[in-house]
Amino acid sequence: MDRRTFIAGCGAAAALGFAGEALAFSSSRLSVEVRGDGPDVILIPGLTSGRAVWDGTVRALPGYRYHLIQVAGFAGDPARGNASGPIVSGVANEIARYIVEAGLTRPALIGHSMGGIVAMMIAARYPSRVGKVMAVDILPSPASGFGFAGVQVAPLADALFNGLMSSPQGRGVLDALIGGFGGSDVANSRSDSAVVARATHELAVMDLTPELPKITAPLAVVYAVPDIPADAAAVDRLYRGGYARAHGARLQRVAGSGHMIMYDQPQRFYAEVRAFLDDRP
Repeated sequence: MDRRTFIAGCGAAAALGFAGEALAFSSSRLSVEVRGDGPDVILIPGLTSGRAVWDGTVRALPGYRYHLIQVAGFAGDPARGNASGPIVSGVANEIARYIVEAGLTRPALIGHSMGGIVAMMIAARYPSRVGKVMAVDILPSPASGFGFAGVQVAPLADALFNGLMSSPQGRGVLDALIGGFGGSDVANSRSDSAVVARATHELAVMDLTPELPKITAPLAVVYAVPDIPADAAAVDRLYRGGYARAHGARLQRVAGSGHMIMYDQPQRFYAEVRAFLDDRP
């Protein structure tokens, strides 16, 4: 855990009277900042994003103890342990360890994009540690969202990954793409290009669909649809099919939004999160 996060966490913890287990946790793959007081909620950002992506949500929905994840290598944080090894599953395993070491009892998990994959992975592989899960704008097979359903994605992903990482020119292209991911959050553009490339490759070849039946916690899926009716209907079909094997998954569309729903439709997003958190498992 970096020094600034530790100091900030200590101050917040002392003020709220829970300076203890959560702050003892240390990981080379992520850090955790604790804010607020109440039932425990773990917030997991997506590819290139930092914990700041959740600032509006935390402000809009007080009354919870939020555990905000920062993935090493994203949004200006050094790569540290994510410089090697699996990133997506590595982060999932570390959050599962954090739940135990921080003494959390079946917290709610909310993850955006890659963070949604991480949240579902934890729920499927460590079901006793999770109270409920919300996945935001992500399919269990992320490549299917880009029209690759039924296609052998691995060779394409391997070729793209190797091409981008094998030369300074390729890394330059990747850095430019990462800058475009940042949107209104400039910190996102400071993500480590090698970490982003490896995480993107993992997501491209990943399919959590076979693991969906292992998720026993309530699962909510919030996804964005465009204003064009025909396109919106196609996205609806994609999500219904993608989550067909999830027991009782509740799917909720958000119209007129891009991928960053918390920025594009904040009030609607906060309402969905509030409904999710208020519905006790």
